[in-house]
Parts: sequence; structure tokens; C-alpha cells
Amino acid sequence: MGWRAGLASAVLALALSWAGSAFAATPAPEPSPFDDWAALVVAGDFHGAGGGPTEAFDNARRDVSKELQRIGFSAHNMRQFSVRPERYKDGPLKSDPRAIYETLSDLSGKAKSGCLLYVTSHGAPEGVLIDDKILSPAILNRILGATCGARPTVVIMSACFSGVFVRPLAQPNRMILTAARRDRTSFGCGEDSVYPFFDDCVLKSSPTAHDFIALASAVKSCVARREVAEGAKPPSEPQIWIGGDLRPVLPLHPFPTGPPKGD
Repeated sequence: MGWRAGLASAVLALALSWAGSAFAATPAPEPSPFDDWAALVVAGDFHGAGGGPTEAFDNARRDVSKELQRIGFSAHNMRQFSVRPERYKDGPLKSDPRAIYETLSDLSGKAKSGCLLYVTSHGAPEGVLIDDKILSPAILNRILGATCGARPTVVIMSACFSGVFVRPLAQPNRMILTAARRDRTSFGCGEDSVYPFFDDCVLKSSPTAHDFIALASAVKSCVARREVAEGAKPPSEPQIWIGGDLRPVLPLHPFPTGPPKGD
């Protein structure tokens, strides 16, 4: 072997050694605690407060889904629903209570560590509007019991009167966060609104929240500030309920910082 060939071999060996050291020094990313959670994000209506069309609910559906993926939820275990799915390139399913049940049943059979349901829509004292149907607290409780069972479950309801869901859904393994008291409206679903107030606060608060408990508290404060600034009365007073079995678990599921993980 000539000296030039020997030098080339030595340089190549040294380069490979450096490359191997670099790869060895790069730690593998830790798996997200939400990787194996089933997640549904539902826009239940497309009408604004005045009766005309609004993009507020679908804007929230789309961007809350992106934020959940940043937090660590897997796109493979997440489904979105819209009243007008044909309008959107991200491929949401058609909003319907039975479809929600069937989809959550399918996802929770594969992703078995936990469940999340996020609904943004209009609400009434009887429940939340899903297209032309009312999803009642009793029916939703049956859906969650049949699909998610006793696993950790987070339910976020962004709608007027959504506090009606707290007591019927309250279980030791569940967290419920609602946009309003059972006897109060929420705000920000006009025809020109980008997001309802509550959804906007979720999106603004999540990047600096440590976990779902901190997020709920931050959202409640954010909504109160926004309503004072906008002169929205009476205050909606978002509600928070966390079951005793779930409260010590949620801090062990921290939110990351930075962009969403690849999927």
C-alpha cells in the first residue's frame, strides 16, 4: 500500500470514528407519555352567534389538534370531526354522536393508555350541539365508560352551559374542563371570530403550561381577563374537576417545550 493510500485509509477510519462517536453521543428521544392515548377533537357546529356561518369552531379544531400533537399526542391515534368536512384538506370526519362513539371505540382499542376528548361548539342546558343533535352529559358518560373505561381520561368542553357535563362525568379517573358554568354562556363564537374565547385561551396557555392541571388554571385566568377586557358579561366562569385517582398522575404527564415531534 502506497503512502497516499495509507493516509486516505487513516483519514477515513478517523472520520468513521468521529461519526460513530457523534451518533453514540446523541440520546434517543424519550417517548411521549401521550403516545398511546386516543384523542378526538370535534367541531360541532359552523353557525355563529348571529346565525351566519363562522370558521371559529373549525379553526379551533384544526389548531387545537396541532397543539395536542406538539404536546405529544400521536396523529395516528387522533381523529378530527367537522360539520362540513368536505371544506377542509386535513380530512376531518363528519361530526355525529354515533361516529364519535364508534371512532373512540376503535381508537381506544388500539391506544390503551388514556383518552382525550375536546369538543368546541354551541351548547345548551341539555348538552352540546353536534351538527343537528344534542350530545347530552348522560350519553357522553356512557360513551366514555364503554370506550375508555377506567383509564386516565381528559374531557374539554368549549361551549355555552358546558358546566352541565361536570357532575355527570365526574369519575376518579377523569378530568373535566369546561368553558362555562352550567348556567352561563361562553363568548367569542361570532361570524367573524377566529376562535371562541375559551379555545383561544387554550392555544395561548398551552405552550407555557407544565401539564393539564396547570393548563386548566391558566385557561380559567385567561378567559376571565379576556371577558373583562371585552366587557363580556356575566362572566362564563370555566369549571375544573379532577378525579382523585387522576390528580397525582397528570403531573407525571408533562408537556414538552418546542415544536411537535415527528410522527
